[in-house]
Order: sequence, then structure tokens, then C-alpha cells
Amino acid sequence: MSIKRKKKWNNYLYIISIAYLILGLFNILFAWLGLLCFMIPLIISFSGGGKSYCNNYCGRGQLLYLLGKKFKLSRNKPMPNFMKTKYFRYGFLIFFMTMFGNMLFSTYLVFSGVNGLKEVVTLLWTFKLPWNWSNTSFVSPWVAQFAFGFYSVMLTSTILGLGTMVLYKPRSWCVYCPMGTMTHGISTIKYNRKMKNISK
Repeated sequence: MSIKRKKKWNNYLYIISIAYLILGLFNILFAWLGLLCFMIPLIISFSGGGKSYCNNYCGRGQLLYLLGKKFKLSRNKPMPNFMKTKYFRYGFLIFFMTMFGNMLFSTYLVFSGVNGLKEVVTLLWTFKLPWNWSNTSFVSPWVAQFAFGFYSVMLTSTILGLGTMVLYKPRSWCVYCPMGTMTHGISTIKYNRKMKNISK
């Protein structure tokens, strides 16, 4: 007789990922909430929690698993070996952080008054979608600019995750996710330091 496991609260975090994307469609300023997805994994990892966020609390990973496994939207094929290598993972991390830095620089230019607010969401760092139905008049232009840029980053990474989910295994995105790569790197550095101190 199979034992049905009772689901915990963290099994439903995929709802937050869905809600985030939907709220951003109606008001781009909700994009600021996505910073939690950046800060919490790093805080957990620096605190010695390793990749526990990725394994237990990542709503996007849960969503990809749900769509790919439960709804059978994934081909469930192995990823190409090169995508699993550290060169690809860290290379993608560098590229991703470069694009993130470019987004921050664009926000700074609006903050300093050099550029005006561009109400545009950019998909895959290439395709620009006008997003001028969102009312941002009650906040500083740079606040809105960051929201547009950050939502672009979150939407782009979601599209990449969905794409690799369909082509390969459901949670293939987790293999090369920049946040996962960073937390893995932090955990490795902390472990090596710990072992070095023990050997002294």
C-alpha cells in the first residue's frame, strides 16, 4: 500500500512565481518583488544553507516540474552534455550578470537625468515590447525603469526555463540557472575554506 505524503507549505511556492508574472502584466512596479528571488538564495547560501533554496524553495523550479512532469509538457530528454559543464554554466552566469549590469546602468542613466524613462520590456535581451499601459507616474522614473528592466530579466529567464523544459527534462533550467551557479560557487568556497581550516 502506497503512503501518500502530506504536502508542506513550500510545495506551493510555484503559485508565487505565477502570481509574480501576472502582477507584472498589470503593474510593472510589482517587478521589484523579484529582488527577493535574488537576495534570499544568496543569504541562505552565505549563511551555510548551501543550495537549500534551489532544492526546497524555488517556485520557478516547482513550476517547471509541474508543467513538465504533471502536465507532460516536457519531452523528458537528457540535456546536451555541454550544457552541464562548468564552462557553460559559468559562461552563462557571466553573460547573465553582464546583461543585469547593463540593466542597472540604464537605470542609473535615468536616475541621473541623462536618459528618459523607456516603458519597454525586452525579451531575450533582443525583442522590445511596448508596456505603456502601466501607470508609473506616481514614482520616480528610475524606480519605474528598474522595474521594466528587472521584469525583462525575470520574464526572459522564465522563457529560457520553459524552452529547456519542453526540449529536455522538466527542471533543465536548474542545471544552468545563474542563481544556482552562484549558490553552488558560494557553497564550494565555504566548504574549501572549512576544510582548509580543519587541516591546519
